[in-house]
Amino acid sequence: MESKVVLSIDCGTQSVRAMLFNQKGELLDKVKQSFQPYTSPQLDWAEQDADQYWENLCEVTRGLQKQSPENFAKIEAVTLTTQRDTAVFLDHRGRPLRPAVIWMDQRKLKEPLPFNKTQALALRLTGMRETAILYNRNCPAHWVKKMEPEIWEQTHRVLLLSGYLLYRLTGRYRDSDAAQAGKVPFNHKTRKWEPRFSIKGQIFQIPKEMLPELIEPGQKIGEITEAAALETTMPVGLPVIASASDKGCETIGSGCMDDTTASISLGSQASIQTTTKRYFEPLRFIPPFAAMIPGQFNPEIQVYKGYWMISWFEREFAEVETQEAKELGVTPESLLNKRLAAVPAGSDGLILQPLWGAGVKKPEARGSILGFNDQHTRIHIYRAIIEGIGYALLEGAEQIEKKLGHSFTSVAISGGGSQSDAICQITANLFNLPVYRVQTHETSGLGAAISGFVGLGVYKTFEEAIAQMVQKTDWFEPDPKEAKIYRLLYQRIYQNIYKRLKPLYKELRQIMKEINDEQSV
Repeated sequence: MESKVVLSIDCGTQSVRAMLFNQKGELLDKVKQSFQPYTSPQLDWAEQDADQYWENLCEVTRGLQKQSPENFAKIEAVTLTTQRDTAVFLDHRGRPLRPAVIWMDQRKLKEPLPFNKTQALALRLTGMRETAILYNRNCPAHWVKKMEPEIWEQTHRVLLLSGYLLYRLTGRYRDSDAAQAGKVPFNHKTRKWEPRFSIKGQIFQIPKEMLPELIEPGQKIGEITEAAALETTMPVGLPVIASASDKGCETIGSGCMDDTTASISLGSQASIQTTTKRYFEPLRFIPPFAAMIPGQFNPEIQVYKGYWMISWFEREFAEVETQEAKELGVTPESLLNKRLAAVPAGSDGLILQPLWGAGVKKPEARGSILGFNDQHTRIHIYRAIIEGIGYALLEGAEQIEKKLGHSFTSVAISGGGSQSDAICQITANLFNLPVYRVQTHETSGLGAAISGFVGLGVYKTFEEAIAQMVQKTDWFEPDPKEAKIYRLLYQRIYQNIYKRLKPLYKELRQIMKEINDEQSV
């Protein structure tokens, strides 16, 4: 029997990829298009032209059709996964009214939209008030409503990026329920929109009629329209199958089907999550995400800017590697990763806490590097970044394990950083656990393709599809000596950094606020 083919589209923070997978999980071909991640018209803003995402999507699908016409002609379904928490505002004709507000955006209203009296009381009684206010103030829809009322008056739909691109493909305002990872009134436990006067409905006050219809992963969203076919070269009527957010797809694409395995994603936003049938909050008031597998959940801890820091380091410190990479026809990151071996585990006492982007639970935090002396080089800094992200993910793993009631026995690693053997080995040593990679680092695309094959009926369940399509190909066993070094540095230094610096972070935030207020007068 001839193998079927699914087109998997993965739109991330810095690039979009179109990939062809067969039912064995083999990546047949791929086209990638990179773009500028965001613009910052003002301090703390992070925006992107929504149509740029669409135009790049069309570019890669057209490129794939030219590059692999035989396999492209065999496509039986298309699936889509995207970066999370990126809001798009559309008018009645489905056109973006303003740039998309992406997940790195830090703008906030000075005051939250008012809560219903009943929910305001409930928030006080549960101790959730401060967190709820922070989320309310940071909601892009609330900001547009208050600061750009003329845009809000024209807004017909508020969609996450996945919903917008699915609309462009199918002409329908539909999205996967496993893709609703953002500042929207979605209940991850019930997989439904929250009522207006519920707690979450008051935290994110977006009318239900502005939100998309929710579709379960593996179910049909719609079909490729004539307009989309003209721009993408996909055939008219091709079924579009719901998948999940990029992190959810990565977890499934890395074969993490139960809570004995931790799934690490080394992408622009690094994260650690697992798949569990039990609903629990990994951090207080932070719900687990709805998993691609219906009825299951992905509790997650994020490292906010994660492997975005690699791009930052390359831009600011790696001029030598950047020039050398151009001459050799390789990436600067590949050269930097080769030089990791020149620095010992622990980076000769240089320890980095990767809070370059503060999260909800640590709004005052900033990044820090501790332990400099005259022997340290920029490659020490690079390794300290890798190790610092690893420490933060290990801290997240311990928080999830505490709620699970048991420890992880292995770690699945995916995302751009997973392409480096050195980084995989550092991760194994940091966690003191075996770490594995699967047959492709494009695990988000593979996870989306898994949903596509379930939707086509090739596999009856997600579990069956994962068993047939995911192969654990590379294993990295921890080195006991390096694991001991990391454990000492993690327990005795890293875990003490934030609590020692927190008062200074708060004072620094107040000083910067005073400076910015003076400059804006």
